[in-house]
Amino acid sequence: MSDNEVAVPISARTLKRAFVVGSAVVSLAGLAAEVARFSLGFAEEGLVSLFSLSWEANIPTWYAATLALACATLLAISGADAKARGERAASWWLLTAGFFYIAMDEVSQLHELAAFFDLRGVLYFSWIIPAAVVVALVGLSLIPFLRSLEAATRIRFLVAGAIYVGGAVAMELPLGWWTDHYGVDTLGYALIDWAEESMELVGLTLFLASLVDRLAKRELRIRFATAEVAR
Repeated sequence: MSDNEVAVPISARTLKRAFVVGSAVVSLAGLAAEVARFSLGFAEEGLVSLFSLSWEANIPTWYAATLALACATLLAISGADAKARGERAASWWLLTAGFFYIAMDEVSQLHELAAFFDLRGVLYFSWIIPAAVVVALVGLSLIPFLRSLEAATRIRFLVAGAIYVGGAVAMELPLGWWTDHYGVDTLGYALIDWAEESMELVGLTLFLASLVDRLAKRELRIRFATAEVAR
């Protein structure tokens, strides 16, 4: 290491533990907020709105966005590493864009703009129809990429993705049915939504941990450099 380089050692175990604990705390705090509201009579304002996973622009929202953005960052690093090694990096960039969108969607709810259909029952939240199509197309396009990964990494990616998509898309089916029949201001809605959002947190956390482990095994070093402009 030269004199103008600074080493900042980050333990992969510590990083993973921090996000695992963070996700657990955010999820359990959200559950406590719903119980406090519907069983103990707490007002929506204050701690309930601050920690509820059903609310927007609060601690869970920004934490989930941070998780997704951290995944996007590690995916971009993986893409740069693949390019430097002469490997195909297109799938890494595609995933980077996808997780950057997830981060933006967490704070802006862009997916709700895709509610083109006025449906009832399990399809009450009709945005899941175009979302399912997009997920299927992206999943099919990533099959060669997944096959190129080590078996352990591939399995962890698939498990994390299944949990996340199961929460973000599949759990909208029972949530839509409940909303159509009983509305949103009920304990049932709050618990289903809590399960959905918690699955998303688990999926993001597992995926982040998988990326951290993969990069740690490759002993990747990141260097920021500025090139002098030739005169």
